[in-house]
Amino acid sequence: MKMNDVCEERCIHEDTVRKVKEEMLPDEVFNHVSDDFKVLGDRTRVKMLFALSQEELCVCDLSNILGLSESAISHQLRQLRNRNMVKYRREGKMAYYSLADQHVVQFLKMGVEHARE
Repeated sequence: MKMNDVCEERCIHEDTVRKVKEEMLPDEVFNHVSDDFKVLGDRTRVKMLFALSQEELCVCDLSNILGLSESAISHQLRQLRNRNMVKYRREGKMAYYSLADQHVVQFLKMGVEHARE
């Protein structure tokens, strides 16, 4: 069986390789992105981010929306907080969560758009 998705001849395009190598980012940037993708690898956390992209919500609200225990929601929120994807504010005895910044919104939108293609 012949593979059509690999080069049949070994050839390094020196100019192209040099240009790409010059633009490569430090490993710590790729580590950070990879860790973010790991956190987003969980369907529940992605659903939470989507819900939070619609409205600021408390743990009780998220629990009701997703049909999970408040303990499970808190655990997932902690992971999202650790990756700076969500933030919270206190109002009396309530803690309201929202997306940390527009980057998270863009990340989520791109993922949804890609999934719909």
